[in-house]
Amino acid sequence: MQGILAVRSGASRAPLHVLFAWRRGARTRWLHGGGGGSGLRDAEEEDVPYADVPRPGRRWERKPYVTPMKVLIRRAKEERQTRRENPCRVLEHPPDNGLLVPHLVGVARRVHAARERLLDGLTRLVEGEDAIPVKRCRFCSEVHVGRVGHEIRTCEGRDSGARNSLHVWRPGTVRDVVGFPYCYHLFDRVGKPRVVHKEKYDVPRLPAILELCIQAGVDVDRYPTKRRTRPVYSIEGRIADFEPDEAGDSEPGASSEPPACSPLPSPAAPTAICSFSPDDSDEQKEEEEEEVTVPELASRTLQSWLDMRSGAARLMKKYSVHTCGYCPEVQVGPKGHKVRMCRATKHQQRDGQHAWQEATVDDLVRPSYVWHVADPGDGGGPPLANELKRYYGKAPAVVELCVQAGAPVPAAYRSMMRLDVVPPARDEYDLVA
Repeated sequence: MQGILAVRSGASRAPLHVLFAWRRGARTRWLHGGGGGSGLRDAEEEDVPYADVPRPGRRWERKPYVTPMKVLIRRAKEERQTRRENPCRVLEHPPDNGLLVPHLVGVARRVHAARERLLDGLTRLVEGEDAIPVKRCRFCSEVHVGRVGHEIRTCEGRDSGARNSLHVWRPGTVRDVVGFPYCYHLFDRVGKPRVVHKEKYDVPRLPAILELCIQAGVDVDRYPTKRRTRPVYSIEGRIADFEPDEAGDSEPGASSEPPACSPLPSPAAPTAICSFSPDDSDEQKEEEEEEVTVPELASRTLQSWLDMRSGAARLMKKYSVHTCGYCPEVQVGPKGHKVRMCRATKHQQRDGQHAWQEATVDDLVRPSYVWHVADPGDGGGPPLANELKRYYGKAPAVVELCVQAGAPVPAAYRSMMRLDVVPPARDEYDLVA
């Protein structure tokens, strides 16, 4: 009897909102036909994730932090405590100790190969015989994929008020479809992780995703980098390298990694990576390129885009990438550079220096979002109307270009492109609630 009373008293002390939530969940399962059907439906919904176009932040606001500020403060305190307890220590974990992460070297090569395939495919889709027209506004950075430019009034460029915010279209290029921000190249990412203001013209700049691949293990002759065989020391927060210079200078040539022109482990390695190849192989590759249809080329290009972004996200978990909180500047390395070139909000208070913070994949590979054209047609169809913009979806320019060329729509962009929405006619939009 006491046990029964104890159980009842424990149940009576349960919060009311928990009981109501349990009852609502049970009622929902009963309406959907039991627990088995709901589980199947949840699994189907998880297969097609929902994603919408991220809203652009205001110019005077800082970008949101990827890692919460409380976590960053706690990490800084732990690192400071570690320095006090052991001022002279050997850094054990790569890549902080100057060594490469072994299981990410292959990922870096695949990302580099996917970038080469992506640029080659976009060039053929935009500038080939059956090219998909790409247009860009003359006064702003708006891009449109299609034969006829849209009439949506979103222009914020010069004299936009006199044009009622309408865009003035001109032919676009591959650079308008995908953007790779540039950063400074680091010869020694651990020994000299920062570029000062006096070196801004001496240090070469290259695409940030290429710099990420180089730091992760890809060797490019044009941009040499130092490869270490021994971990570095940290003495009171300063990096000390006891590896002899001769070994460091001879290490890139004596590296056990394959050269840039050797075949990559990926079966779909691009042909543009190798600088020399036999004539027979060139003829075979040209024949293969001629046999590839436009939909197949679009599918391969879209897959290269997805592989490049997913691989870059894996690399960014180990190799630090920083971006300015107010401008699109990016720097790959343990720290951001000190070049005073920021012209965004509050740059006077920082003396032109950037407000560095952790970057995302969108900062490393900028997806230029464009309006989705549901039925481009042969003649281009009617332009997108400004009155119906609430019914139109968006997608990255690479995805929209490949979809119009015949590639299937990826599951991650279906909700963003609003494929299940049927826009009304221009004379019917007032009748829609």
